[in-house]
Amino acid sequence: MKLLRNAQVRNHLILYCVLSSGAAVLGFLLCRESGFLICILGAVFIVLYLMEMKKRYRHMEAFVSRVDAVLHGEEQICFSDYQEGELSLLRNEVVKLTVRLREQAEQLKKDKILLADSIADISHQIRTPLTALNLLTVSMRSQELTKEDRRVKLMEMSQLLERIEWQISALLKAARLDAGTVELEKQEISLKRLIEKAAEPLLISMELREQELLLNLSGNFCGDFMWTAEAVGNILKNCTEHVPAGGKISVTARENALYSEILISDTGEGFDTEDLPHLFERFYKGKNAGSQSIGIGLALARMIIVRQDGIIKAENQKDKGALFTIKFYKSVI
Repeated sequence: MKLLRNAQVRNHLILYCVLSSGAAVLGFLLCRESGFLICILGAVFIVLYLMEMKKRYRHMEAFVSRVDAVLHGEEQICFSDYQEGELSLLRNEVVKLTVRLREQAEQLKKDKILLADSIADISHQIRTPLTALNLLTVSMRSQELTKEDRRVKLMEMSQLLERIEWQISALLKAARLDAGTVELEKQEISLKRLIEKAAEPLLISMELREQELLLNLSGNFCGDFMWTAEAVGNILKNCTEHVPAGGKISVTARENALYSEILISDTGEGFDTEDLPHLFERFYKGKNAGSQSIGIGLALARMIIVRQDGIIKAENQKDKGALFTIKFYKSVI
């Protein structure tokens, strides 16, 4: 009998038999009828105990089979027969555990798919400038090139290398944010200093294209200076790429009791209506995106801002051009 293989049941049964025998002996010493009654009651008690244990072990075997089925991929989990009791509590906890493990497995599966897609996108984005570099390298071998032609091609190669460097840097930053390895600081920062830092790398290119940067800056915000400057810089870079020569980019920063706000607008062509819901998706390229765009800058900006309890919204202005609204909310005590 399987039940008697269990040491705990076997020990309990021996104890009950000893106690029943002892009680029966005492009963026979007092009265023969009492001894027989005690023997019958002891036997009934032992039988009832064995029946209850057999029922419990049958439930446990069914439960173990169900857990095994779940671990082997069965999707259905039945709660209908769960009742009060220690075994039912155990079953409930195990079911919760299996559900959580299944959710984690699904998330890991999605992460693997996302990683594979990201690697494919990265390789595609880097392959394009590398192919152009290869073609330029081959053309540089020509003996017929003049010094001016060589100078132009060297400038093109330098621009392509800068593009690859920026792509890799942005992708690595996004990966660090995804992995949660970035510790963003919390410090009081001047919005004027932040915007000036973000715009600094773009001033030369804006000057060459005769683009005007209009600033109206005041107030502070609490966050990470360098990472936030990276986010704002990516948005400004997006504006410079879509504003024609002679255009304007305006930045307004202010603070109130609830949040610190940064408004970035330009005089470009604005966004296509179909692009607006997808602007901050990684590797998304809108209809008006330039040939140099890889769709990572705005996605990275959003990741940085959201990590600091902020929001970012993109929309078209009423007259013409794009408008980015960034808000960093203050902690409520």
